[in-house]
Amino acid sequence: MNKEQIIQCGDELFEAMCNRSTLRPFTERYEDITIEDAYHISLRMVERRVAAGERIIGKKIGVTSKAVQNMLNVHQPDFGFLTDRMAFSEGQEMPISEQLMQPKAEGEIAFILKKDLMGPGVTNADVLAATDCVIPCFEVVDSRIENWQIKIEDTVADNASCGLFILGDKAVDPRKVDLATCGMVVEKNGSIISTGAGAAALGSPVNCVAWLANTLGQFGIPLKAGEVILSGSLVPLEPVQAGDYMSVSIGGIGSASVKFV
Repeated sequence: MNKEQIIQCGDELFEAMCNRSTLRPFTERYEDITIEDAYHISLRMVERRVAAGERIIGKKIGVTSKAVQNMLNVHQPDFGFLTDRMAFSEGQEMPISEQLMQPKAEGEIAFILKKDLMGPGVTNADVLAATDCVIPCFEVVDSRIENWQIKIEDTVADNASCGLFILGDKAVDPRKVDLATCGMVVEKNGSIISTGAGAAALGSPVNCVAWLANTLGQFGIPLKAGEVILSGSLVPLEPVQAGDYMSVSIGGIGSASVKFV
């Protein structure tokens, strides 16, 4: 893709987000689109969001578990940027009916960094040394691509299908919990709908953060001290709508809950 096409696609995504409308998949419109093209499209979209007053506060890796990969038919992780407009705290209602179009919730473990991480060569030990704490969270993904008909290039272009996220109010030292074996239970409207474990996300959420640091390092982008890093879902995606209530509990870490409006 040429520079003009990349800018056009990024602008289309930004306008679709603002207008709560959807687009035909880029992979149907541009047969030669690459993941690198898609990443530059996402940078343009994020540039537009920052110009409109948002602030980057972190990064995310998505499509890490086999359950989510099979649901979306995307078989490698994606990556994107988080902004302050996406962030909610425990106890806040999440206005998905006003801001999102095709929301799906997933339980995750968020990492809060105290040191920068810059790939290539980032190891799991580096990730643990750079992490201040881990927190239970819900990410509510959304797609500007119609009917979630995405390939990896579509979701990378769409800033990893970022929507909104909510952090729980309990933070723990990542060295005091086994992040590969910790169990997750997700409830929706009072019923258990899914369970998972840390190993569902590339073997461990720590692997996910290392992958993200090394992947973004190829583009000269660091994970920065103070940032929130969403490490990928441990359970299948769950469609949600206004009126739903969800909670997630993670062994050794804590819980998070959210009411959707």
